[in-house]
Amino acid sequence: MNYLKLFSVIFLLFPLTFFPQDRKLEASSKVVTSHQVTIKNKLISYTATAGTQPVWDKEGKVIASLFYTYYERSDIKDKSNRPLIISFNGGPGSASVWMHIAYTGPQILKIDDEGFPIQPYGIVPNENSILDVADIIYVNPVNTAYSRIIESDTTKKVDTKQFFGVNSDVKYLAEWINTFVTRSNRWLSPKYLIGESYGTTRVAGLALALQNQQWMYLNGVIMVSPMDLGIKREGPVEVANRLPFFTATAWYYKKLPPALQQKDLPDVLAESEN
Repeated sequence: MNYLKLFSVIFLLFPLTFFPQDRKLEASSKVVTSHQVTIKNKLISYTATAGTQPVWDKEGKVIASLFYTYYERSDIKDKSNRPLIISFNGGPGSASVWMHIAYTGPQILKIDDEGFPIQPYGIVPNENSILDVADIIYVNPVNTAYSRIIESDTTKKVDTKQFFGVNSDVKYLAEWINTFVTRSNRWLSPKYLIGESYGTTRVAGLALALQNQQWMYLNGVIMVSPMDLGIKREGPVEVANRLPFFTATAWYYKKLPPALQQKDLPDVLAESEN
């Protein structure tokens, strides 16, 4: 009888493994919940938004969707003086998970002073969260967390070079941030970027891109455990890393070919870095 029950369960579950499961998040969606946390002995009420927001191409077609988590203090109505922190982890293939549940978020993993998990596993309120003084959005770049490229059967294949590269990473994220700030009505708020590890390279580039391409002037950039730019590398890599510096110097002294010399310095550097 027990064997018959086991066979019946296997028979019922077999179709779930035989046929592909194609469940996807919508390109634009969000779920909002309300919570409270005690930070520095003060009870803070806040909303948590888990959502997705699209990335569009030049023709206005959705080519990707980024997943984000947004914490907003709910007992402050006037957001014009309330800072907004836009947070990234590194990798560059890492989701914004450790800044979220190990450092600045309202809930963090149960870990000891050396960073090892404590059993029983779980999360605890973060008494050192920055949510008491600023709202926070944790952004997951393409192909991290639930963020994915979106391709349609009726359109041409999406060029992945739009997402994977130092400059392309910065470009589409700057556009995405512009959209989020607009949708959230946070243009008047003081805005800060925070990045960890490779995220420091990302936010450094974003600071310039947001200012020059999106007309968004930041109030500050926070770098957590920045990458060591002084790493000694031997061979051709060491020489290649100097090329942008040589290019900037040549541009300043007007020694570049006319096709490059007439461009703005950021555009010239982008070509030398690629």
